[in-house]
Amino acid sequence: MINRVKDRVVGSTTDLFSHGPQPLEHTLNYAGDPGILGPGSVSWRVVGDASAFVAGIRALLVQTAHPEVVAGVENHSRYRSDPLGRLTRTSAYVTATTYGAGPEVAASVALVRNAHLEVKGHSVRGKAYSAENPAMTAWVHNVLTDSFLTAYQSYGRDALSPQEADQFVLEQTRIGALLDASPLPTDATSLRSWVCDHAAIASSAAQRDSIQFLRNPPLPPQVKVGYRLLLKAAIATVPPGIATVVGVQSGHLDGTVGAATVRALRWALGSSPAWHVALVRSGAPVPDGMFRQTVLVDS
Repeated sequence: MINRVKDRVVGSTTDLFSHGPQPLEHTLNYAGDPGILGPGSVSWRVVGDASAFVAGIRALLVQTAHPEVVAGVENHSRYRSDPLGRLTRTSAYVTATTYGAGPEVAASVALVRNAHLEVKGHSVRGKAYSAENPAMTAWVHNVLTDSFLTAYQSYGRDALSPQEADQFVLEQTRIGALLDASPLPTDATSLRSWVCDHAAIASSAAQRDSIQFLRNPPLPPQVKVGYRLLLKAAIATVPPGIATVVGVQSGHLDGTVGAATVRALRWALGSSPAWHVALVRSGAPVPDGMFRQTVLVDS
């Protein structure tokens, strides 16, 4: 009975991320390659935890607070017509850059750069935007880094020490630099201040539309309940000032329920299968009992 429950959770979660090319399919061809972060990194530990589900949702919520960035998404993304496809592509980029071998990282970055070429225009307040603008790329990257860190510190397997938190942020600057993002804060305190005090933060029509979509995306029925619990968990971690701008409010028990939801996901899913296969590829020891899923790879 317990295994059947786990299998159902694994199956429904896997379905969410199967709407596009899968990362790391050929990663074992690069035996011995540690990637750009490596098995001893804090990033492998953080991104591989079940709290990453909360991090992804939190990042989307907070990123809408930048009117030019959200205008680029609204005007050039297919997230409304193909939300699961966008989810898969975003997840593939994070997975490849975090756990991929060197050539896989380079290929993923090249795909994103190519997709960004046509993302340019003007927001409703008349300011120009471009996905190639280092400052706008920095907003997306830094918010994602802050979201992974915040979600892990709130709901992760074990909280990071201040030194580990700073190390995670520093490691993530290597990924941000691949897309020419600038500036890239190098410690956790500076990162949080940069995000919360960003001069561009403002409400916008595109932001309100995006938040409304995130409240009720067209997900398969079997995952909607879990998504709503994760959404509440994510909202509970949004800084108050940004929460006011984007129009979200946390309930009294949202964080507690969110923590229970993440624990249940961790019980059912284990740690990320991408982390597992990256350990195998790099020749590092694989901890017992942490991994339940496997990545399908061509060796």
